[in-house]
Amino acid sequence: MKRILITPRSLSLAPPPELDPLRQAGFDLVFPEPGRMPDEAALLALLPGCVGWLAGVEPVSDRVIAAADSLRAISRNGTGVDNLPLPLLAERGIRVLRAEGANAVGVAELTVGLMLAALRHIPDEVAGTRAGRWPRSRGKEISGRSIGIVGCGAIGRRVARAVSAMGAEIVAHDPFRPDVEVYGPFRWAGLDELFAEADVVTLHCPPPPDGRPVVDAARLAMMRPGAILINTARAALVDEAAVRAALDAGRLQAYATDVFVDEPPGEGSLAGHPRVIATSHIGGLTDESVAKATSIAVANLLAALEEEAAP
Repeated sequence: MKRILITPRSLSLAPPPELDPLRQAGFDLVFPEPGRMPDEAALLALLPGCVGWLAGVEPVSDRVIAAADSLRAISRNGTGVDNLPLPLLAERGIRVLRAEGANAVGVAELTVGLMLAALRHIPDEVAGTRAGRWPRSRGKEISGRSIGIVGCGAIGRRVARAVSAMGAEIVAHDPFRPDVEVYGPFRWAGLDELFAEADVVTLHCPPPPDGRPVVDAARLAMMRPGAILINTARAALVDEAAVRAALDAGRLQAYATDVFVDEPPGEGSLAGHPRVIATSHIGGLTDESVAKATSIAVANLLAALEEEAAP
């Protein structure tokens, strides 16, 4: 029986019914250790003989692709493909498919939640009250704040719409400048101008092709004292060492992030910093987002494999 590898952690832990069309089409599903991101050794053991791969955000090396002797298509349950060696896949004729916009609602809502948590010091309030104290930190409102949005794709546009409805002014950067529906002030700006003017900067873009972080020490130095940085996109967008230095110096009030270079982060990582609000890569981990992303990824994979099999 032809095999398909399923590696997203949300699917290996509890395989959902949205995977059933693959079984009904006659494929045998192969899973890594449930709930864990597979490393290179696991991928090397599982991938040979698989004709399809429903992939997550796990790093994929050239060595892994070299071992994929039967692979014809990779279908992501999201939009990011920076974890894949795209030139090698193109050279091998292995198709790469994306579930466009499937998790946009979940990630956008988490972004707004992190924004509120940082502005209102919610984690500190919860921890202090639970410990028997009564901290009562003075927070800030979204209304009247300048929110910088880097990247106005499906997620960035939803964030812009949500926070503008709450009274924020939007300063946005996107090289394609798509139509963005908002309920208040909105303007486009260059990156440096955005970082210099925004009270809160939130990232919703892929990493640059050259691999350099969008948020480095120079950009952090441009930000207003007490500004907030939010990252629900990719860890590679920020220089974590520079972010730590900005937090230690008090230039950044908070860094709220759902993504880290190493996941899960190790001891002593940025996740443990007192000014960091950290979540465990849960942006698209909602019932609705998982179901939609899985359905799209499965449909994309089946269509690609059927095309390959057609005479």
